[in-house]
Amino acid sequence: MVLNMENTLLTVEKIERYLLITSKARAKATPITVNKDEEEKLSIMLRMCDDYTSDARHFLASGNLIDAFGAINYAHAWIDAAVKIGFLDGHDDDILFTLP
Repeated sequence: MVLNMENTLLTVEKIERYLLITSKARAKATPITVNKDEEEKLSIMLRMCDDYTSDARHFLASGNLIDAFGAINYAHAWIDAAVKIGFLDGHDDDILFTLP
């Protein structure tokens, strides 16, 4: 097996690319909740996305690329999960989301 080292490097540019992808996903997904309980749960999920995105930016600014990478992946996972369970509409975008 040959390991392509370029794909294994964690760079500022790679983190910034993931921040942009998550930002696009956050902007594209729209709520499709059907009741107050779902709205409250979605609100928590979106807050978690926003908080992890903020954490990723903080870690990136301080040069901690590993934690920045982890945080932005957690952020995107919250959005993706909300689409998957039907609280957000991903508008059939199978690049930004894992569709139901």
